[in-house]
Amino acid sequence: QVQLVESGGGSVQAGGSLRLSCAASGYTYISSCMGWFRQAPGKEREGVAAIDSDGNPRYADSVKGRFTISKDNAKNSLYLQMNSLKPEDTAMYYCAASTRYLTYTWSDPRRYDYWGQGTQVTVSS
Repeated sequence: QVQLVESGGGSVQAGGSLRLSCAASGYTYISSCMGWFRQAPGKEREGVAAIDSDGNPRYADSVKGRFTISKDNAKNSLYLQMNSLKPEDTAMYYCAASTRYLTYTWSDPRRYDYWGQGTQVTVSS
């Protein structure tokens, strides 16, 4: 059974940093796409960043230059370093894993098969 467990969320002031971690168990598709999504109240879930199936990092335009995604295959873990946080980054952040080959479609949540329970990130101004 696949489990994704996020950690590292919290409350910070604008301009601060947080590092999210996602520990995967039972997930053996290490060459497939893993990513981070977020969802704010009243909004749709949106793709934030992913390591696509070719191993390339992908980012939403809103986080480019501020967030960095990384993956440790040996530890079966995914990370998201978030710098220069803004109030509009406030959301529940989810780790997701896909068994599909994903590149340019990485940000479509419907293409992911497994989800974590989420970790809250709150950025105050």
